Amino acid sequence: MILKENSKGTLIVISAPSGAGKGTIINKLLERDNKTRWLSISTTSREIRSNDIPGVTYNFVSEEEFINKIKEGYFLEYTNYAGNYYGTPKGAIEEKLNQGIDVILEIEIEGASNIKKLVPEAIFIFIMPPSLKELVRRLKLRGTDSDAKIIERFKKAYQEINEVSKYNYVVVNDILDDAVAKVEAILKSEKCRVDRIEDVYLDTKEEEIHELLCSEEFK
Repeated sequence: MILKENSKGTLIVISAPSGAGKGTIINKLLERDNKTRWLSISTTSREIRSNDIPGVTYNFVSEEEFINKIKEGYFLEYTNYAGNYYGTPKGAIEEKLNQGIDVILEIEIEGASNIKKLVPEAIFIFIMPPSLKELVRRLKLRGTDSDAKIIERFKKAYQEINEVSKYNYVVVNDILDDAVAKVEAILKSEKCRVDRIEDVYLDTKEEEIHELLCSEEFK
């Protein structure tokens, strides 16, 4: 019997509250394998921050450009979050999946919900902080937000954590290496799922089996 793995890549959606460490986990996954994994860079209309790297953090465009791209059908999905547009480009994702490359999407929960309607067979992973107290500590350590902004992010995180049941898997990011190992294990196990196997077939004819049984090897 031969099990033939589906030749198409898998869409992997990873979400988390701000400060939970999903970006760090994704970078570790790509460090381990950047040949069969590819991170899709989202497009946004928000302003560039001091720690942003255009083309790496996001592809930055004006709101007018973003709206034009919506009209052109450029996005697989898009959403307006906190007054700014965020979208997932469609063309490059389809190309990579057809090449057998797994595509990682690092997106917000609303965007993940949109993807689930369009691509229900995708893998949905939610990265959870070990505690809300630890989440606040991490947000303060980043030093990029005011106290008011941290409170806003904390409230948003509380709402997002309540959406975890919409995901296939949850990984608590307490010890980074352990969290990365768990995500790796999820991706490997998903490849072995029966519904991800393209074909299951017997390729040995009856005459060949009879010949094999009569061979010296089995006497």
